[in-house]
Amino acid sequence: MRNGSYIISQITGKIHWETLNRQVRKYNGNYKVKLFGCRQQFIAMAFAQLTWREGLRDIVDCLNAQPEALHHLGFTGPLAKSTLADANESRDWRIWEGVAQGLIRKARKLYADEELGLDLNHTVYALDSSTVDLSLTLFPWATFRETKAGIKLHTQIDLRGLIPTCIHITDARQHDVNWLDSLVYEPGAIYLADRGYLDFSRLARLHESGAFFVTRSKRNTVFNRHSSSPVNQESGLRSDQLGLLGTTKSREAYPWLLRRVSYRDPEEKLFYAFLTNLMNVPAGHIPELYRMRWQIELFFRWIKQHLRIRHFYGNSTNAVKTQIWISVIVYLIIAILHKEMKLPGTLHRTFQILSTCPFSQKPIHELLMQSNFKPSNMLNFNQLEFNDL
Repeated sequence: MRNGSYIISQITGKIHWETLNRQVRKYNGNYKVKLFGCRQQFIAMAFAQLTWREGLRDIVDCLNAQPEALHHLGFTGPLAKSTLADANESRDWRIWEGVAQGLIRKARKLYADEELGLDLNHTVYALDSSTVDLSLTLFPWATFRETKAGIKLHTQIDLRGLIPTCIHITDARQHDVNWLDSLVYEPGAIYLADRGYLDFSRLARLHESGAFFVTRSKRNTVFNRHSSSPVNQESGLRSDQLGLLGTTKSREAYPWLLRRVSYRDPEEKLFYAFLTNLMNVPAGHIPELYRMRWQIELFFRWIKQHLRIRHFYGNSTNAVKTQIWISVIVYLIIAILHKEMKLPGTLHRTFQILSTCPFSQKPIHELLMQSNFKPSNMLNFNQLEFNDL
């Protein structure tokens, strides 16, 4: 059944176009533009993400092979490679960051009731970064090592739905902990981070904002125990202690009581020591919370495997950030569709189905709902058996 709208149009229609128009006006995105506006740029780049196009020529050739569809999508004529390249190079990447922020708010509302697996009412965020390797010859501005370039995606995700709430893109040399200086903390939220973010002056700012953290202690962290609480050692817990940091410098940076929970993983036989300012939750919740931090690795793996953020269509900083933010927008749209339609399976299933038929005119809900297709015997009445051939 046709409904008149192409699948790619139904997907990009999840964008609130007035939000895009506000961002375009804010950053002069359509300055001196007559034919190929930001809306057409987004549709072309979203198509590239959805169908995993290899390069600008690939994008242009595939779109121009569908002239009728291009007309209905708002293109006034065939798309030129140079036109798309110039748009990615010159139009401010912050346009797409602003559009993504609107989708993030929508997605977080949809996933707000997702279960965490723990009896907690807090919002729980995971912090981490992921490096994308680049060619030093093509991306000299992203110097990383002597013979290598790279960028780093510093990311905060809401663990209810794996929704990215903040992404900061830098060259790969920047240390993870420096990103904490630009974060605005949400009072009452819990932030999960690995040892790379263990900086007590920065954790003090998080504590003063009314937020909570769970991180791992380093081997050289000096901790003076003041009191201990009993733990169930059969669960893997070894200790639950309250105390202060043991060196003058660290205690000046973080003068409040800390909680240290020690845990031995019964499967991996590894020992962990966690530091937190969460005082009123069971000790067993602390290692479980830290284990949930690994979900951000699943997010990085998903976008690297299913979206185009390893191979870039332009070499400038603006083109790279434009492509990354549009890939995030596509991820958010898929997540919103998946939740709104209560679809079976995973986000990967939804994405794969949508990627197969961007120019189909089938209603998107019919395409995505699980089919109970059964082949009819009537179709096979003339089919020969293999032995009859």
